[in-house]
Amino acid sequence: MRSLALLLGVKAACILLVSSLSRTGAVNNSGRWWGIVNVASSSNLLTNSKSVQLVLDPSLALLSRRQRRLIRQNPGILHAIAAGLHTAIKECKWQFRNRRWNCPTTYSPAIFGKIVNRGCRETAFVFAITSAGVTHAVARSCSEGAIESCTCDYRRRGPGGPDWHWGGCSDNVDFGNMFSREFVDSSERGRDLRYLTNLHNNEAGRMTVSSEMRQECKCHGMSGSCTVRTCWMRLPSFRTVGDFLKERFDGASRVIYANKGSNRASHRAEPRHLEPENPAHKPPSSMDLVYFEKSPNFCSYNGKTGTLGTSGRTCNSSSPGLDGCELLCCGRGFKTQTESVTERCHCTFHWCCHVSCLNCTSTRTLHQCL
Repeated sequence: MRSLALLLGVKAACILLVSSLSRTGAVNNSGRWWGIVNVASSSNLLTNSKSVQLVLDPSLALLSRRQRRLIRQNPGILHAIAAGLHTAIKECKWQFRNRRWNCPTTYSPAIFGKIVNRGCRETAFVFAITSAGVTHAVARSCSEGAIESCTCDYRRRGPGGPDWHWGGCSDNVDFGNMFSREFVDSSERGRDLRYLTNLHNNEAGRMTVSSEMRQECKCHGMSGSCTVRTCWMRLPSFRTVGDFLKERFDGASRVIYANKGSNRASHRAEPRHLEPENPAHKPPSSMDLVYFEKSPNFCSYNGKTGTLGTSGRTCNSSSPGLDGCELLCCGRGFKTQTESVTERCHCTFHWCCHVSCLNCTSTRTLHQCL
């Protein structure tokens, strides 16, 4: 009996260990592909006789098998993915430059650190902006002819109005959306709340790019008159996408994991879905950002949560806003120091071809959180 009990106990422990490891792996796999932004260089690419970028080196383990297959099927697309990630990271840092969490990144495969393993507002923004970055970059690369498997969106043709018609080269946002959905979403595993929120925020990023598409036109006619116009659809600037997602971040919806109950006719439960935590709130739209846990305290360093704190951050002593020393420094106070900065000034161009400048020195005051 003791041997049997011991055997059952060991078996139960093994099951718990395996399930724990599988859950951890599911969390850690989320956004793992972001790490290619640090390694997607010429040494990681194979080329054909035309020097066209074909596939990522299979030895690189940051991508899943499905993601590597997608890159292999779309020669030239890896550069667009990496460019989209660079743009997304840059925009994330810009949007949060004056916040306690300022979108810190590392040079390790875990680009955004431990924040991606949480379910807070900041996590939602990271997933949305990176998904939007891939969509935006791939759609633009299609119209530039940088990807072999896609071109401009030529579906809009013919008259569009009384004095204009469709023509030109429209950015292929539909291909960008399709590829981003297959590539980005494939890194998510499971059917839990984290899985649903990550997929929702990925889609919100993509839909933001699509919804902000704008029409551009070129005039045709004698002596520059605008008798007839040719129009096409153009991607928004990524700053426009970032501004929109930042607004959604400020109004993000806290959600819970729920289902609609059982279907008596089919005797099956309805698919799980997201509902607002507060029943009085309306359900989040497909373009809203969603989260399921409170943000950590970003004031102080915490290795467990991966927060760096605000000590040493530059603040604005005269601002009452989030960039002000009172809020950014979390009430700890700040230190002030002055430094001399020498810059080139009063530059003059001399024909031909020489530019002469003076050196101007100025004093700059800096305020840093304690």
